[in-house]
Amino acid sequence: MKIAVCVKQVPDSWAEKKMVNGVLDRENVDAVLNDLDEYAVEEALRIAEAHGGNEEGGAHTVTVISMGPERATEAVRKALSMGANDAILVSDSALAGSDALATSAVLAKVIADGGYDLVICGTESTDARMSVVPAMISARLGWAQLTFASKVTVNPAGKVSITRVTEAGVDEISAAFPAVISVVEKINEPRYPSFKGIMAAKKKTIEQKDLAAVGVSVQSAWSQVNDATPRPPRAAGVKVTDEGNGGESLVNFLAEKKLI
Repeated sequence: MKIAVCVKQVPDSWAEKKMVNGVLDRENVDAVLNDLDEYAVEEALRIAEAHGGNEEGGAHTVTVISMGPERATEAVRKALSMGANDAILVSDSALAGSDALATSAVLAKVIADGGYDLVICGTESTDARMSVVPAMISARLGWAQLTFASKVTVNPAGKVSITRVTEAGVDEISAAFPAVISVVEKINEPRYPSFKGIMAAKKKTIEQKDLAAVGVSVQSAWSQVNDATPRPPRAAGVKVTDEGNGGESLVNFLAEKKLI
């Protein structure tokens, strides 16, 4: 099996974020591997290990694919230190400010050229929270999409099945290779990179490509942020002193907020 895992470098969830000229300021904030993508990397490694492993020269490989500035190699290296075999990073100044449509077009082209059996993604990125890129990739490729998987079972002969938890219950879905899968947080517990894995990651290949090498022309994003307003400071709460009418005051407050 050839498995691709799509990952993204994002601003640290705990960092203060600012918009500059309609795009998120990424230069002046700490950047990390998207937390939700770690579950996708872990699941890919577990699938490979369950069928003989992904050691060098073996029958199974796990390739990390990302799009972003050159500094995104830091996030990619973490995925490699977890155990992925190699990586592809698409980095081009023309991609600055790309939206989900542009991102999916680039990733889909890289995947199509790679001859992968499975593509595994996290459910969403913590900076955009759109949760649409996996579906867009599958649509562009014409592959089956198995989204929001809480369990993945793979038959190397060419079939993958998932358990998908929905508001209506549990769905069991299956498809033939090739397929695009997105996984939820509860599917596994991502491993911590070992010292051996960290050292090995320094020697693993990260193939960097620009748009010309990928063979995609992306002039600009299809969508654009025209204005953004910082969230106002949190106001002081309402304090109700119970002098015999506390219950009435609480009901009036909730009614005013249209909560009852």
